[in-house]
Amino acid sequence: MVGCRLAGVWDKGVAEVTVMTEVLLAVGTRKGLFIGRRRGGTWEFDESPYFNAQAVYSVAVDTRGDRTRLLVGGDSAHWGPSVFHSDDLGRTWTEPAQPAVKFPKDTGASLERVWQLHPAAAEPDVVYAGTEPAALYRSEDRGETFELVRPLWEHPTRSKWVPGGGGEGLHTVVTDPRDPKTLTVAVSTAGVFRTTDGGASWTPSNSGVSAVFLPDPNPEFGQCVHKVTQDAEDADCLYLQNHWGVYRSDDAGGHWTDIGEGLPSTFGFAAAAHPRRGGTAYVFPIQADSDRVPAERRCRVFRTADSGGTWEPLTAGLPQEDHYGTVLRDALCTDDADPAGVYFGNRNGEVFASADDGDSWRQLASHLPDVLCVRAAVIG
Repeated sequence: MVGCRLAGVWDKGVAEVTVMTEVLLAVGTRKGLFIGRRRGGTWEFDESPYFNAQAVYSVAVDTRGDRTRLLVGGDSAHWGPSVFHSDDLGRTWTEPAQPAVKFPKDTGASLERVWQLHPAAAEPDVVYAGTEPAALYRSEDRGETFELVRPLWEHPTRSKWVPGGGGEGLHTVVTDPRDPKTLTVAVSTAGVFRTTDGGASWTPSNSGVSAVFLPDPNPEFGQCVHKVTQDAEDADCLYLQNHWGVYRSDDAGGHWTDIGEGLPSTFGFAAAAHPRRGGTAYVFPIQADSDRVPAERRCRVFRTADSGGTWEPLTAGLPQEDHYGTVLRDALCTDDADPAGVYFGNRNGEVFASADDGDSWRQLASHLPDVLCVRAAVIG
């Protein structure tokens, strides 16, 4: 591949662990989508990026149903943002004749980008999209058409939402596997909002999350939440990476507890949960909001195995010299393999992967454009 380097084969130990597993890895970058597949112990990447020159801010790998569907939120400088889907693992793509995500005329808004695409946990054909300006859309045909969730768009607090440094985006959607009417979303910089009636009403869910940049550091809303992820075993347990602070909620967002002690910095963007192991989550600390490089200039993923009581740095196989690759909010993820794969990409255009829950790592790619998001799933 011209302009980048994509790695090939795992070492023998990793290959032995993963020999029967096929995983798809989708890497959204500032200039296209890169797709890799791990068959046994070998990674193979498609020869050229998809959506060449488009910024790919969101990707979903929807493994529900008989056929895996890939969903991509692309942003063309010429044609604007759109949502594409593929039912053959990226070989061909379909774009709706009419925009899948579009603001109704009466809103006076226009779509800037699609920040999030999320297949619902409890509804087989439902996909949610989070956008900028901050809005939630719902699809009932696996992402081919979407409808604005108006009660959140018309929330009484909305006139007071203030865009963050990266804009006003709804960047996180978490659905409850037990109840299709329960959703949690996060908006920069309005905070966490939650519904238990299918989106008919929404409640700010930010108690305990600090907003150090506001005169009142503990407002009802206005926090700069960067990512929320859900525990594998307890759907009421959520982990939150804030502009400053790492938190856990044990009551589905009713209240948040600071779990940042033991991290070199509590500033960061990304958070991901282990797919099966309760109490286990991952973050990538950043030095500071004014110095957005890895904490202490070291490339480290931190893992908790006790719901944030303690944190351990994961460094085996990662660069040991000074490092400057910032990991963005959707550029850290896990797959559903056993043991779990963990992946992250950074703004240096590097992609790293672990096939053993994060214990050891290997670099899969370098010299890519800015990595904006990564998603992975077992497909065979």
